Amino acid sequence: MKIFPTLNLQHGRVVPAGQLEPCAETPLDLAAWILDQGATRLALVDVDAAQGTGNNRELIGQLLQYARSQGPKTCIQVAGGVRSSDQAQYFIDQGATWLVVGTLLHKSSLVVEQLVARFQPYLTAAVDARGGQVHRSGWVDASCMSATELAKRAKAYGFRRLLFVDIPDDPGADPDFDTAHALSRLSGLPLVMGGSITTLAHLERLHAQPGLKGALVDALQFRRDARLLAYLATACA
Repeated sequence: MKIFPTLNLQHGRVVPAGQLEPCAETPLDLAAWILDQGATRLALVDVDAAQGTGNNRELIGQLLQYARSQGPKTCIQVAGGVRSSDQAQYFIDQGATWLVVGTLLHKSSLVVEQLVARFQPYLTAAVDARGGQVHRSGWVDASCMSATELAKRAKAYGFRRLLFVDIPDDPGADPDFDTAHALSRLSGLPLVMGGSITTLAHLERLHAQPGLKGALVDALQFRRDARLLAYLATACA
């Protein structure tokens, strides 16, 4: 099971998932700590870029360079505002392993086709949904499209991986494994799930879910519950 400790970045700070107040720890300090605990994967999410209110591009570049300086075995996924070939090339040059494309799937088929043509091995399609219904632009814009419809569109474009971001109704909500199953079954693509995976119990249940290859977990959760650290000790691949 591939576990991605996730740093949600807003205004240059780490924001706990589902909360507005940034944590006191700097992004670099948190990334350094999680790598020291044995993490071989990270996910970096530019919340500002996803919402169209700015970006944390330089900060993400610094985090990518730092992780690369610690060794070649750290795989890093970048999400939020990857909407052009120039942006994609920048993150790849800085050391990103995977790039997540989300909002573009709704807005520009031409750019998506260009990205897939140039960067297909790096790309993951994001399906952000609540109750099986797609949300976009950093969750601020609801869509009439279902999660399964978007997954089929992504596969038709040529994406080889899916990220299902399950938007919970409240912090204690159970993960929507039913939608995850449907996405995996109908697309036939490797699927990683995030958003609602927040506890040790969720990770334990994740292993029993057919089609799921991994999960994104808020990096701050590893600070709060040391038992989660046992899930980091798997080689990046």
